[in-house]
Amino acid sequence: MEGLNQTSSVSEFILLGLSSRPEDQKPLFILFLIMYLVTITGNVLIILAISSDPQLHTPMYVFLSVLSFTDIWYTTTIVPRMLVDFLSEKTISYAGCLTQMYFIYALANTDNCLLAAMAYDRYVAICDPFHYVTIMSHRRCVLLVAFSCSLPHLHSLLHILLLNQLTFCDSNVVHHFLCDINPLLKLSCSSISVNDITIKTEGLVFWTTPFLCIVFSYVQILVAVLRIPSAAGKRKAFSTCGSHFTVVILFYGSIFYVYLQPLSSYNVQDRVATLVYTVLTSMLNPFIYSLRNKDMKRGLGKLMGRRKS
Repeated sequence: MEGLNQTSSVSEFILLGLSSRPEDQKPLFILFLIMYLVTITGNVLIILAISSDPQLHTPMYVFLSVLSFTDIWYTTTIVPRMLVDFLSEKTISYAGCLTQMYFIYALANTDNCLLAAMAYDRYVAICDPFHYVTIMSHRRCVLLVAFSCSLPHLHSLLHILLLNQLTFCDSNVVHHFLCDINPLLKLSCSSISVNDITIKTEGLVFWTTPFLCIVFSYVQILVAVLRIPSAAGKRKAFSTCGSHFTVVILFYGSIFYVYLQPLSSYNVQDRVATLVYTVLTSMLNPFIYSLRNKDMKRGLGKLMGRRKS
């Protein structure tokens, strides 16, 4: 990020955060510190449980471990910066702001692609179980993970380069707790038409394609499950994808709420919705996947048993 736009008169931004009241800062610091520690601990436990249990060395849990690893770095990109802002001046350098936004977009889109890969895995497992081992081969899993972790960086880089061409010459106050593209575009005093078109075309395609893959997968899963004659068989089939479906609703629901509305209407409700897909989802993922999944419960039980012995 060393070659960032030097024509802008703005050298730093002020992040207003979640609240400007001084009496709110320490309680918010404690709350988000606890949430951060829970997120790191929970996702590390998921990774350790999967890596230490050979029965969990299947595509679904490989994707889940990569998702947990991504969520650790995703949260680390956001929350430590918030903790500093709660107790000190809420400023971030121009380069620091764009760097943070680059990693937020890259890691959020990695989650986006991984959720689609996990939905595809459940689709194959339920709709074509006899060919599951052949279709979800080791090579295909590696390709899906590689694709999910590499392509989002190109997407993020495109938006950062376009944002870097803008001029910020008036206010440098960002009405958010992180560097996000919408509040930054509102501060620009140069034309944002190219950025706006890119967001509505490339950005929309990049986000909606995995989402539509997930929708397609779950429609096919629903059709297949409804054909199962026994109630027990239906419950078992739904239990294998219920956790993933819960995460999908939280993640995409909050993202679409924030970004599928006019730039002029960006407000405090969007900051709350942003918290859901950036911090809350990453914290809840380990609980959702462990509490509603018998295999993960068994894996975590084995892990805790080893630690005690």
